[in-house]
Amino acid sequence: NHESPRRSLDFVTRKISHAVARIKYGLAQELRLGNLAARRDWGFAGDHVRAMWLMMQHETPDDYVVGTGQLHTVEEFAAAAFSHAQLDWRQFVKVDPRFYRPMEPVAMVADPSKAKRELGWKPRVGFEELVQEMVDADLAIIANSQITGRRSAA
Repeated sequence: NHESPRRSLDFVTRKISHAVARIKYGLAQELRLGNLAARRDWGFAGDHVRAMWLMMQHETPDDYVVGTGQLHTVEEFAAAAFSHAQLDWRQFVKVDPRFYRPMEPVAMVADPSKAKRELGWKPRVGFEELVQEMVDADLAIIANSQITGRRSAA
């Protein structure tokens, strides 16, 4: 799962970071999420792109697994995002059964050891830094929309 501030609001990570910004600026009062225990191997999209570039530079084509090798829950992502904005996620996050997936995918964690060994690749952006970057980007978007008078997406 390659994440960045450019992700669509349809993805839970961006849904969270955007909601944090809206709540921080008083434009929303809550965030409705589904399964807080869902786990994913979230990594920074730029790290994944760098891995692809390194693959293309390699002499012989091969298959590589790209990821952080760490699983985090939706709850952990939300907690980190709200904390970065000095907010307590428990006050704003509401679990809504409508957002549960009918079939939650099996949590798969990447084993990027081959990419590290053969390509010299490893993620540069950690989980906390990724969350903070996404929240900061959405805070800036909301602040800019406040200044310019443009509405931010709900």
